[in-house]
Amino acid sequence: MENQEVISMPRIGETAPEFKAVTTQGTINFPSDFKGSWVILFSHPADFTPVCTSEFMTFASMESQFAEYNCKLVGLSVDGLYSHIAWLRTIKEKIEYKEMKDVEVKFPLIEDITMEVAQKYGMMMPGESNTKAVRAVFVIDPKGIIRTIIYYPLSLGRNFDELLRVVIALQTADAFSIATPADWRPGDDVIIPTAGSCGVAKERMETKEEGKKCYDWFFCTKELSKEKIMSEIKKK
Repeated sequence: MENQEVISMPRIGETAPEFKAVTTQGTINFPSDFKGSWVILFSHPADFTPVCTSEFMTFASMESQFAEYNCKLVGLSVDGLYSHIAWLRTIKEKIEYKEMKDVEVKFPLIEDITMEVAQKYGMMMPGESNTKAVRAVFVIDPKGIIRTIIYYPLSLGRNFDELLRVVIALQTADAFSIATPADWRPGDDVIIPTAGSCGVAKERMETKEEGKKCYDWFFCTKELSKEKIMSEIKKK
């Protein structure tokens, strides 16, 4: 049996792998240049492709929304810098899509023709393509720790409202020491983390707290207003 190359992938809870790269906004040292900010590092398969174009226009149009939550954007593909520049210029000058027009991509787009960064972050999936990165998303916190990883195949465009929701949910969980249930949006009830043993949890379940609701000893929620969340996590 032939030896197969083992491609390592960073995991949630680990420090984001370091790299230095040339981008459309100059050279960056990642993640050190972004210390103190949340950051979304994402890959796309190729410049001058339709799904990627729709994604970059959407991300660029939403950049200010991410910035409100102290979150910066960094893109990557295995194309070269001049290809990146030409593609982004074409987007701004020629593409009008879903009422998005004259869209200027101001966040960095990494040149990775050697595939060094893509390999380091496990963005190359041989079963999908040996020459293009899949649509990977890494949400990294201000300490440089990977908090969320999402992968999409080449054919599937990402849901950018969901990516923003992820950032808000992570920051809310950190700020209030809670968890968020399925389909959570700011203003919905949040989950009170389970407290150790069944006995302790049952005792907590019986404790009176305004806005708290327990469905069983392991499943309790409480109210957390959108206003309180925004006052705590939104960038001042």
